Amino acid sequence: MSIAACLFSPSPSFSPLLKTIPKFTTSSPPRLHLSLPSPSTTTTTTSLRHRQPSPFLTFSILPGGDGGEINHNNNNNSGGGGGNNDDGKDKGGGGGDENAGDKNKKEAMMVLAEAGRSVESLPQDLAAAIQAGRIPGSVVERFLGLEKSGFMQWLMQFGGFKERLLADDLFLAKVAMECGVGIFTKTAAEYERRRENFFKELEIVFADVVMAIIADFMLVYLPAPTVSLRPPLAVSAGAISKFFYSCPDNAFQVALPGTSYSLLQRFGAVMRNGTKLFAVGTTSSLVGTAVTNALINARKAVDKSSASGVENVPILSTSVAYGVYMAVSSNLRYQVLAGVIEQRILEPLLHQHKLMLSAICFAVRTGNTFLGSLLWVDYARLVGIQKAHEEENTALE
Repeated sequence: MSIAACLFSPSPSFSPLLKTIPKFTTSSPPRLHLSLPSPSTTTTTTSLRHRQPSPFLTFSILPGGDGGEINHNNNNNSGGGGGNNDDGKDKGGGGGDENAGDKNKKEAMMVLAEAGRSVESLPQDLAAAIQAGRIPGSVVERFLGLEKSGFMQWLMQFGGFKERLLADDLFLAKVAMECGVGIFTKTAAEYERRRENFFKELEIVFADVVMAIIADFMLVYLPAPTVSLRPPLAVSAGAISKFFYSCPDNAFQVALPGTSYSLLQRFGAVMRNGTKLFAVGTTSSLVGTAVTNALINARKAVDKSSASGVENVPILSTSVAYGVYMAVSSNLRYQVLAGVIEQRILEPLLHQHKLMLSAICFAVRTGNTFLGSLLWVDYARLVGIQKAHEEENTALE
């Protein structure tokens, strides 16, 4: 009995067993710490190569959200990131964005380690983005792949091309598609609308084709999705500059992990690109109509009989009308084409079949260019800067 009393005595000084048994309180439940081996570098980087967002998932959360990435640790359903607040954090960020930044940096460093590269060997803007956790390992892997080509390495010295190639490795192919088929599809569309009057209105057709060739490159370049590597704005920058700085280059593009764009920022992307395309359209039209008028005058000097049948193209009204057309029609069509059809639908479905993806992109862009030419002819006649040949004959009679 005395032995039992000693063993079950409440005083710790008489019981050696109680010294080795930890005490648990109800306010602090026991925690188990399990140490799991970290996955190998090869497994992680392999998963980076094949990680593609679902086209239906990314499209369903387009207006706000986080651009196609689900954050289970942060209930941020209002979107609204992407820009710099006064505290230097993304809007709507919170702890989830910080975790995403750490994850991005870890992935990027693992890709560099596998390739035997250091951060210091990368371009300064890319290295700064990696240190800040703004880009995932898949972007770094794409850069290393593009860098193997001497031409691509030279082209990525230009910031605009680098940002677009990192977002879409088929960007140059799409530029070639657009410029290559532009002259043929636009000429075919002009013939479809004018038919028997095609050769009678050849000067107008020529002006349209010249404007199209000049503008085709910018129509691919400006609305293309990008991986932003731009340095932060100065503290003294105005509110408008800060807002447009935070907007994506494509209103519908998929945001990188840890970044999100609000509906207002996506609308700002449409407005900003519309302004740029208005300037491009107006300038290209000035060049095209000036060349056309020069050819008309030269034709009149050689053939006196054609002097009364051909009139000079109005330069100012045509240039402004074409600028408005590009800012509205072309801007919206190419934003949807690059950000929705290609990046959100075709790329996730066919990312492992680049040849098929290129062929479908070629077909879609060809159809879009042809549609744009048809719309331009109707729009030009609607606003009165071009007239059908029958109307001109009626007016002369």
